[in-house]
Parts: sequence; C-alpha cells; structure tokens
Amino acid sequence: HDLFQADSNRFTLELLESAQQIYGTNAPEKLLYNLFEKKTANVKEKLKGATVAERAKSLAKIRDLEGYMSQFVTDEGGPQILECHTPLQNVLDKYPIIGRLEQEMFGQVLGTRVRRQETRNSGLYECAFYFDA
Repeated sequence: HDLFQADSNRFTLELLESAQQIYGTNAPEKLLYNLFEKKTANVKEKLKGATVAERAKSLAKIRDLEGYMSQFVTDEGGPQILECHTPLQNVLDKYPIIGRLEQEMFGQVLGTRVRRQETRNSGLYECAFYFDA
C-alpha cells in the first residue's frame, strides 16, 4: 500500500466524517450501503458467464481493472477470488462495514453464498472470497 497510495481516500474519509457530523452517527454507513447497492447493480450489468465459475472469472477481471489485484484461483480449498490490494485500504480501516458489503456484493453477483477472509501480515494485504462453484 505504500507503493499504491490513494490520496482520494483522505478526501473520502473527510467527506464521510462530515456526513456523520451533519446527519448523525449512522450517516457514513448509510452512504456506503447505498454506494454498494449501486456498485452491485453496475457489476451485474458488466458480468459475463452462465456458471458461478464463469461469473467469478469475470468478476475477478472487473475487480482487477478497479485496482484490487484480483485473480480467480482454484486449489484444494475450492474456487476463490484472491485479491492482494485494496484501493480503499484506509477507508476500510475506518469503516470495516465495507468488508461485509463487499461479501454481500460478491454473493449477489455470483448467485451463491460467499465467505470473505482478510489477512494482513507485515504490511501485506490479502483478501480471499470463497464460494461453491
């Protein structure tokens, strides 16, 4: 994350904090929820594939273009989308609800239950989305 700084996130954090000051403590989460609803609809329009695995490959490509360093992988644990970066790191740190909203978005666009597992180790970030194909 030191290599891929996101200065716009500082502005986003300030905007969410201002919304909280003006509209109350739940305002940032309501805004994020609304944003993810729109994002989910947008991703659904772009998504290709008839099977869960095909949609997962398409979703990984979309997320990779958005800067998540995303890839579709299969191993003995089953299929997963693995991400090695998030452009929203400091927003995610302040508002962990984003993790739940991402998991719900993945579930809706893939059409199956999804489990999100985030790992941080020595400054490295990895997020895996596990699902049944």
